[in-house]
Amino acid sequence: MKELAVDGVPVTVTCRVLKLARQPYYRWLERPVTETELERVSRANALFDAHRDDPEFGYRFLADEARSAGSGMADRTAWRICRDNNWWSVFGKKRSRSKKAGPPVHDDLVRRDFSATGPNQLWLTDITEHATTEGKLYLCAIKDVFSKRIVGYSIDTRMKSRLAVTALNNAVARRGSVAGCILHSDRGSQDGFN
Repeated sequence: MKELAVDGVPVTVTCRVLKLARQPYYRWLERPVTETELERVSRANALFDAHRDDPEFGYRFLADEARSAGSGMADRTAWRICRDNNWWSVFGKKRSRSKKAGPPVHDDLVRRDFSATGPNQLWLTDITEHATTEGKLYLCAIKDVFSKRIVGYSIDTRMKSRLAVTALNNAVARRGSVAGCILHSDRGSQDGFN
């Protein structure tokens, strides 16, 4: 807005076009950083100083150190700040991404032959995780191998059995008679179907 004012556009007109009230704008000009933001930064600095001094401390000890330095906060707040900045104890759990899959839960009825001569003979299913700004979402989709179309799906914030059951109920409701159809998943441990 300052740039527009320099170009000769009055603040009143700019606020009206942007549908902003003038008073909050002038308050923001006087104090662009709020007390809440200052407090958040102060807490993060106190935790960072404690982490830099003792990298083996977990978030609870870091919160204790920050409190003793005068920056009061709850353990949960300390955990959130540490999580957002990846400040973990050097002695913490190993965060390995390579987990070996266990044995199959059910027999492989498909035997790696992913083809069908007609609709509703073979369906494939899987669950995927999607990170959003509000948390994780889980999607379970069921695909008909013959038509290569998604015949049912379900979305939820938790990966529970109801996610797969809802997707299967959705697919059956859309396709009607599905007697003899095989539902195959990559691992039965997540969605419970093979």
